[in-house]
Amino acid sequence: MRPIPFRLPSAKAALFFAALAGSMFFFNFALPQREPASFAVLYAALACGRNPFAASAAYLLASAAFLSPEASLCCAVQAAFMLLVFAVYARLRRRMGYERVAYAAVAQLPFVFLFPHAGYALFPMPVTAQKALLAAAVVVACVLTECALRALLTRVFRCRLSGAEFAALGFCWLLLGLGIVNALGKIAFTAIAVPAILAAVALVRRASAVPFAVVLALPLCAADVSALPVAAYAAFACLALLFAPYGRVASSLALFAAFLAQQWFLGLYAQDALTIALTLLACFLPSLVVCVLPDGIVRRAQESLLYYRERALPRIAINRNRRAVGEQLYEVSALFREIESAFLAGEGEDDSERRIREKLTGTLCKNCRNAGSCRENGVYESFDRLIRVGKAKGKVNLIDLPAELAKACGNAAGLLFALNKELADYCRYAAQMAAAREGRRLLAEQAHGVSEILRDIALTQSEAYTFSREENELSRALQESGILSSEIFTYGEGEDYTVSMTLEERADAKAVCRVASEALGVPLALAEKIPLTAARACFVFRRKPRFDAAFGIAARPKQGEMKSGDTHSILRIDERRFLVALSDGMGSGDSARDISARTLSLLESFYKAKMPSETVLSTVNSLIAFSAEETFSCLDLAAVNLDTGCADVVKIGSPAGFLISGDELKILEGESLPIGMLEAVHPATMRVSLKEDDFLVFMSDGITAAFGSSADLCAYLSGLHPVNPQALAENVLQSALSLTKGTDDDMTVLAVKLTAAA
Repeated sequence: MRPIPFRLPSAKAALFFAALAGSMFFFNFALPQREPASFAVLYAALACGRNPFAASAAYLLASAAFLSPEASLCCAVQAAFMLLVFAVYARLRRRMGYERVAYAAVAQLPFVFLFPHAGYALFPMPVTAQKALLAAAVVVACVLTECALRALLTRVFRCRLSGAEFAALGFCWLLLGLGIVNALGKIAFTAIAVPAILAAVALVRRASAVPFAVVLALPLCAADVSALPVAAYAAFACLALLFAPYGRVASSLALFAAFLAQQWFLGLYAQDALTIALTLLACFLPSLVVCVLPDGIVRRAQESLLYYRERALPRIAINRNRRAVGEQLYEVSALFREIESAFLAGEGEDDSERRIREKLTGTLCKNCRNAGSCRENGVYESFDRLIRVGKAKGKVNLIDLPAELAKACGNAAGLLFALNKELADYCRYAAQMAAAREGRRLLAEQAHGVSEILRDIALTQSEAYTFSREENELSRALQESGILSSEIFTYGEGEDYTVSMTLEERADAKAVCRVASEALGVPLALAEKIPLTAARACFVFRRKPRFDAAFGIAARPKQGEMKSGDTHSILRIDERRFLVALSDGMGSGDSARDISARTLSLLESFYKAKMPSETVLSTVNSLIAFSAEETFSCLDLAAVNLDTGCADVVKIGSPAGFLISGDELKILEGESLPIGMLEAVHPATMRVSLKEDDFLVFMSDGITAAFGSSADLCAYLSGLHPVNPQALAENVLQSALSLTKGTDDDMTVLAVKLTAAA
């Protein structure tokens, strides 16, 4: 142990040494003949590095309980010896090891030879031998008390205590409680034990309050040589726990009622009025104090105990790693921002007119005898106007020549030929530059999208997992249902709320989910089950979405074709969102199907990567427009949130879609051209709100053409009262087929129904 410097206790430590002196005083009352059991507390204080002078002074003050000069002299010699030993070690700056136990044993010699002791008739041996045995017991008590004091000073409310530390604390409470009973009586002990039980119930609100109450009863058991106090205190704790959900007042009243019943069996009400009043007040007043404690104090104590009970290091390590990953992702996000800026950087000033003019004057005008006069008369300035016209038209002819240039130049035909040749080269160069600019813009948009995704992930990853009182409530609810979980971990908010728990591998997931949902007030669903060992697994529950969805699809290819040019997609983006899309490639057969399949494949990949919608649509449009052949595709797309029912609908060159809500029919239509037809896509976007049992219907132009007009199609859909989305899709397709002699175009109907989550 560390050397102990010589210093008096500070004002801040005065309360500690007052408690130390009080505990020493009651320790001296623990044994029948007032043996100095308080030496164990002195030894523990010195071994734990407390001020040796203050600890020795407290020991001498506590010896006043003996009311005997010989006993006080014995304690003075013991205190002087221990003070001298620890002072020497401090002076020499040496650490004291296990030899301190030997010094404690030597310090018992004054007790053996100086302490007045009558001996116990129960043991047939000399008094000196009995005192030697008691001295050995005190040495053992020294070791246990040191362990308990170290736990109180350095570990309690900071980390989990070991079993040995709990045992040491129980032993010290046994001696302290015996001293309180012997010195002050059972009424005073009751005034201490009752609020302790109520406080334990209010703070932990779990079954661990019962063994705590049992330990509290041990001094009474030793004093009465009876096990009845253990049963009574356990019953007090159980009743208080039973009424704990109704508040501290109900819990206190239940305990007080049990105490009244106990005292009836003990014969209290046959005694004098003063004894009855003091005994009842010893239970009632402390219970009242616990009831009126401010909620803020109780809440802070609960949070402290929660942290104390939890395995904090794994959670801290997880948060540290999450924070590091979040910081790294944020840096990568910033890198992609820089890449975006680099792609969008300007290309510099366009000096093509100057270069073309210099090339013309350096070739045609180099050997011309009128070159000097043209330069002096400003004829070369007319070149710029002619070149500017040529860039706008793509080529020039005689009518484009400025008057002064036509008058001064004797080789106008050669000039026009050379300029047209340069303009053709310029057009090819300009086309290449435009393609490069479009490529850079496309890459910049992708870099922007990746940057946004990484930034969102970085912010999510940087959020720390904190301790939650909900975990304690969930653990208690599971225990009450007979489900034992060794670890519970709740984190996230809103849609991302997640509960992980370690259970037996064969645990009933539905029952666990039901109990957890009721305890937390959050609808949960099993998201994942991760095996840990042959007998245990980690169950992961996430907040259940408000809605679910059912889908229906009906399709018929064009007559004479084996494959339809229409393709559809039903994609679960994540647990709370899904995407449905219908793509109609221009034409029919394999070629049209390849166009629409390629469009949907690109859209799915981008949406799964959680790219922003505007980036997705413009990028897919550009990629299709860059195709070597003319390929166009019409598109209906809806991304639906299962928590809110909100659907983001995108329509590009497609026929009208429909929202069927009860007897109401809403038309969803847009006016944009198909994807790939122009370099810039301008989709029609809208947000609609779906309710339970609403239908969203998309169809290809083969269906709308079969009905002839939008009015006929709306009239048909208004007369339907659909229940099943598959039946709805098949009915619409069959009605369209019945209106035509043959399928002149691919026909596809995609229906979605929003339902309440099970």
